[in-house]
Amino acid sequence: MKRRAARRIVLTGGPGGGKTTAADLFRRELQEAVRLVPEAATILFGGGFPRGGPPEALRAAQRAIYSVQRNLEDVVAALDGDRLLLCDRGTLDGAAYWPEGPEAFFVDLNTTLDVELGRYDAVIFFESAAVGGLSVQSGNPVRTETTRQAAELDAKLRALYGHHPRLTFVRHDPSFFRKITMGLAALEQAVTALGRDPH
Repeated sequence: MKRRAARRIVLTGGPGGGKTTAADLFRRELQEAVRLVPEAATILFGGGFPRGGPPEALRAAQRAIYSVQRNLEDVVAALDGDRLLLCDRGTLDGAAYWPEGPEAFFVDLNTTLDVELGRYDAVIFFESAAVGGLSVQSGNPVRTETTRQAAELDAKLRALYGHHPRLTFVRHDPSFFRKITMGLAALEQAVTALGRDPH
């Protein structure tokens, strides 16, 4: 199998996990070494893409997110293949949001769990604050999940990404500062393990 030029770390987890904050902080610290790939769902929904509705609408939205996420990663890899890519969510995330479950997602998009996991060299999973019973509301208009929905999504995503051989789990902590500190340490370890010394 041909090795892609750009190494990729996907940051994932349920809503309200701190992954976007951690990615942005890490990018600011290491601008020359890493490139952030933004979350496709935020781009689409923030730009007015319809959200919610019946199952056929949910499936159409996830197909769009999958395509945009995949192509975003590939464009950034083509432009900045010498940098390590930090992907704010990955192509596999849509399987947790698919109305009929992950297997139906793979069939519809003509892919597999192994193919999607294989896009990433490492996974850092930020457990949602919802798992600890904390609200995930942050003033972000794109985030619409309730605490219960966020916890359920977190469990589905963990089950999917739990199959990756290089998974690092960043557990929920009542202190957001402590959690982000742990997340940044996990990111630094992953970058170092992939051969890019962050210092």
